[in-house]
Amino acid sequence: MKRTTTLRIRELLLALAAWAIAGTALAQGVLVPQAPAAPPQDTLTRAATSVGIKRCLPAITRLATLTVQGSRGHDVLLDWDRKRPDDGPMFSLVGIQYPNAGVAASITAIPGDGGSCTVSAERISVAPFTCQSVAEQELKDYQMTRLLPIYAVYTDAKEPTSSVSLIDSPPGCLVIRRYVEYGWRDPSTPAAAPAPAAPAGQAPKRR
Repeated sequence: MKRTTTLRIRELLLALAAWAIAGTALAQGVLVPQAPAAPPQDTLTRAATSVGIKRCLPAITRLATLTVQGSRGHDVLLDWDRKRPDDGPMFSLVGIQYPNAGVAASITAIPGDGGSCTVSAERISVAPFTCQSVAEQELKDYQMTRLLPIYAVYTDAKEPTSSVSLIDSPPGCLVIRRYVEYGWRDPSTPAAAPAPAAPAGQAPKRR
């Protein structure tokens, strides 16, 4: 009986030792600093990168990230200049899935001079309300321009490059939010240094 008890105690001690070793290893694994996981790229950024678009990629990523934020899923149709992908325009149509709605977005990027890009984005959705009610709820401080009996454009002086178009489509309203910017530059790219000033009393050299 005593021998059996001794064996059980020994087995228990061995099990505790094994558990302690495993626990220590696990604790070490948890305590070791881990690099934060990189956020997943949006589908449009991945597609543009895969075809060789670089110059306007920061602008594309910025617009695409904002466009698909909070969505359940999205996918993209991409058109680009196959002969010069990084120097030609890029056009895209993004389908976006939300829990209770589907949305379409169009993002365009055109390389310009000196590393600049002209970019535009449109977000197209259908509101289950009349356009008048949408305008009253969301666009109170906007200026309205009537283009057709069923089509009105709303602008805000504080955001001159953006507009909201409402098109009556009973029983709902087609809502198109549009953003355009010319000469966009990546803010993380250092600006070119200005030419050094000529010393006092010395005229600048002519070229």
